Amino acid sequence: MGVGRAYEDVGVEGHLIDSGILSEIMDDVMDLGGEFETLDLDVGRTNQDPSTVRLRVFGRDEDHLAGILAAIQEHGVVPLDPHDVELAAAPANGVFPDDFYSTTNLDTYVRIEGQWVHVANPEMDLGIRVEPGTRAAESVPIGAVQAGDLFVVGRQGLRIQPVERPRERQAFEFMNSEVSSEKPKAYIVREVARLLRQVREEGRETIAVVGPAVVHTGAAPHLAQLVEQGYISVLFGGNAVATHDIEAALYGTSLGVQLEEGTPVPGGHEHHLRAINTIRGYGGIREAVDAGVLTSGLMYTLVKTGTPFVLAGSIRDDGPLPEVITDVIEAQGAMREHCQRAGACLMLSTMLHSIATGNMLPASTHTVCVDINPAVVTKLADRGSWQTIGIVTDVGLFLEQIVSELAATAAQV
Repeated sequence: MGVGRAYEDVGVEGHLIDSGILSEIMDDVMDLGGEFETLDLDVGRTNQDPSTVRLRVFGRDEDHLAGILAAIQEHGVVPLDPHDVELAAAPANGVFPDDFYSTTNLDTYVRIEGQWVHVANPEMDLGIRVEPGTRAAESVPIGAVQAGDLFVVGRQGLRIQPVERPRERQAFEFMNSEVSSEKPKAYIVREVARLLRQVREEGRETIAVVGPAVVHTGAAPHLAQLVEQGYISVLFGGNAVATHDIEAALYGTSLGVQLEEGTPVPGGHEHHLRAINTIRGYGGIREAVDAGVLTSGLMYTLVKTGTPFVLAGSIRDDGPLPEVITDVIEAQGAMREHCQRAGACLMLSTMLHSIATGNMLPASTHTVCVDINPAVVTKLADRGSWQTIGIVTDVGLFLEQIVSELAATAAQV
């Protein structure tokens, strides 16, 4: 087998059997028309012990082999005879060198002067900038590239660390199935609540990515409670969620619909614009709170508790509110800073902001997407945020149940 064809001897170590990594490697090789020969397999004696395997991977020619190796590299596979990473200088500001390596959101290492160096700030669809003198490496968006910066090109000298199945039962292991509305909601709520407590105890951030449906369904007060109790560390959203929350605080409506009775109010279609106008008149949300004009609601709670928020604008925004960042690259930068520190992320009924945030989250961040439409979660997975767990339910009921579960648990302590 493989006589006269290109081949590479590779190895991988970890919990390869129960995490399904070895099977995925073999499937990828065969799906791409390659072949493999097992040179050595050492299976861990217990479920705590890692396994190691050495494979000889064959391709039809060097190009075909390179494609196979690129695919299996994301499972942690490295050549048995590794070389230092290959670097090339950026030709201009905002331009990666040709054949630059495009990152995943998995932990990545590069080999510099014979040593494996962790790449800081794992995020998908970036480049890896290296400073050979300090042996430092970091993921960098294309807009931050400076002419002359050295970037990784090709796939030599790279090692990817896949996310393995936990050794012990942890939050969300129970939900590692396909997106479905047919899951036990009470159990799901308990597990999400447990995760929120765990992340708070660890002193890490939990991001809430929030769409206006949270306000429309009357759930904003429940989310405000989570903010007050320290379970939510930062809020991402757009002009709409902030505007309709302020509309609710000033007029008792959202999109002109009375929240308490669910009935349209005469002239209510103007309320959101009048709310924007009021806030703009005071110079911003914080200024309106300080002036005693805005005295309730989610945005009020964020200001009073000192909880940061990032409002990213879109082409359809009315106003917008003064705090809305209309430069999308600037908004992306503000969000990215929080994404790298996050231990968890709750995506609450906002497809576009959820996908944008998912693109910036490391794969190790526990991510939960709550939406009445299962297609939203599917889109996240399709765009690379495969660690996202989907909960198909009404976001208003979900937040109410989370608050109740956390309160019940606190009462038992």
